[in-house]
Amino acid sequence: MSKPVKEMMIRDYQDRLGDAENAVVISIRGIEANENNRFRVGLFQEGIRVMVVRNSLAKKAISDSGLSGLGEILDGPSAMSWGGESVINVARELVKWAKEIEQLELKGAILDGELFEGEAGVVELSKYPTRDEAIAQNITLILSPGRNLLGAVKGPGGRLVGIVKAIEEKLENGEAIAKVG
Repeated sequence: MSKPVKEMMIRDYQDRLGDAENAVVISIRGIEANENNRFRVGLFQEGIRVMVVRNSLAKKAISDSGLSGLGEILDGPSAMSWGGESVINVARELVKWAKEIEQLELKGAILDGELFEGEAGVVELSKYPTRDEAIAQNITLILSPGRNLLGAVKGPGGRLVGIVKAIEEKLENGEAIAKVG
């Protein structure tokens, strides 16, 4: 392959990846054509893109980006997958597809410069909370002490209100209130 063609491919990889800072590397070798199409369409519907790459050219294309750590796992037949809401969603989708398609190999992923190697790394990444899930968890943690305090204050106060109401009803009915000793 000539040098101008290689440079064109490197630019194409850079253009396709855009400003992506997180991605997953997979191998789709050995997947039948119909299954591969179903897989790619399923990912596309989730906003996830898949691009088969030449390893040496991809390493050059990502060398100056946040994806540079993926160079370590770009070996053998490789495809890069990115997009969706976050790389965590990409990992979740790929883990789900890997259960259906035996030939789908999860090689690794990168999140904020941290490399998750192999299938175990991608599975671990898929268990991380997404940004929205993390925000919801933090809000729950922040609000739980207030909720606990409100319950502690409301509980005895509710019982006291119940006692006062019972006394009021007895007095309205003309009943005597027994002295508690």
